[in-house]
Amino acid sequence: MGAGAIVGAGGLRGSTGATGSTVGVNLFALRSHNTALVLDLLRTAGARGISRLELADRTGLTPQAVSKITARLREDGLAAEAGRRASTGGKPRTVLRLVPEAGHAAGVHLDRDELRTVLVDLTGTVVGERRAPLDLGAGADAVLTAVARETEALVTDALGTAVNGSLAVAGSLLGLGVALPGPLDHIRGVLHRVTGFPEWDGFPLRDALARRVGVPVVVDKDTNAAALGLAVGGEGGSFAYLHLGTGLGAGLVIGGSVHRGARTGAGEFGHQVIQLDGPVCGCGNRGCVEVLCLGAVARGEPTEAARVLGEAAANLVGLLDIDLVLLGGRTVAADPSPFVRGVAAVLDARARREGGREGVVPVRVASGGVRGVAEGAAQLLLAPLFGRGDG
Repeated sequence: MGAGAIVGAGGLRGSTGATGSTVGVNLFALRSHNTALVLDLLRTAGARGISRLELADRTGLTPQAVSKITARLREDGLAAEAGRRASTGGKPRTVLRLVPEAGHAAGVHLDRDELRTVLVDLTGTVVGERRAPLDLGAGADAVLTAVARETEALVTDALGTAVNGSLAVAGSLLGLGVALPGPLDHIRGVLHRVTGFPEWDGFPLRDALARRVGVPVVVDKDTNAAALGLAVGGEGGSFAYLHLGTGLGAGLVIGGSVHRGARTGAGEFGHQVIQLDGPVCGCGNRGCVEVLCLGAVARGEPTEAARVLGEAAANLVGLLDIDLVLLGGRTVAADPSPFVRGVAAVLDARARREGGREGVVPVRVASGGVRGVAEGAAQLLLAPLFGRGDG
């Protein structure tokens, strides 16, 4: 299985044991390139819809191929007629639209002290949300129980489906995307030594959770999930999403795709050492950006925290030559102005020294707010259905 492989209780994607629903099975079975092209155009067309002729023109597929794909999508309840549109000569064309409520994905953000879950439809629109306290150090069984409990309550409230211990009964639910602090193995869904929680090292979170909830699960770092959600939501080019909350990390999008690295190690931004004899970090090193930045936050010095963050961001910009820096996470959301100003000031000063103002990389707050990671986690399941292979 490649990156982003989704495993449910019964095995590989599309397994009836994993989803227990015709819609879920069909959605994963439809993850072909051509179908993804059509689904993505249906999604972007919105309620106005799009004709089969337009679909053929914009995908490069033959009209016959488009007719077969759209017939299957309509049969599975994923597409429906959206009326008729006048054409230049001949009879009016039937236009089709995506049916957003035909599928849902749950996004789970496991933070060190909080559990946030969202339920989104096929367009990514949030239709339900829950938040609960969490102790990530309470042990695997307690954490898995909390995820199952909160997700079951979310689905019951949002979809009106009595879950009764297994999410597989919620017919439109594709599965769970879970995002949490790294490092971890995205391909296998296995955790490594989460900073501050070494007991998670080697735990097979994806498979254990899939067995518990009865639907497919995919796992990724919180920063990667948030970056994916931003890219799917319209952020183009190459950018870095810097997440400052209970920890500090980065999600990298290069050329429109999330960059995870060969071992999902990319984006361990918080553990670059910038002060050789600095304070000891939770990772065991001294003078990491994370310990310096969080220390300044704890002392009530956001300007100093922003300066530290800016120096690290400038290193990243210089290394990768990215177009944009986006800031997110609870700490930033609570008081964004000093962080935007502080990081931008460091980048501006660095650019002036190295080549003038035309080289300044813009800095702004990421869209999505505090639930951006959870929404991005849901996109780990949705994005590949619409041709985003980096889900």
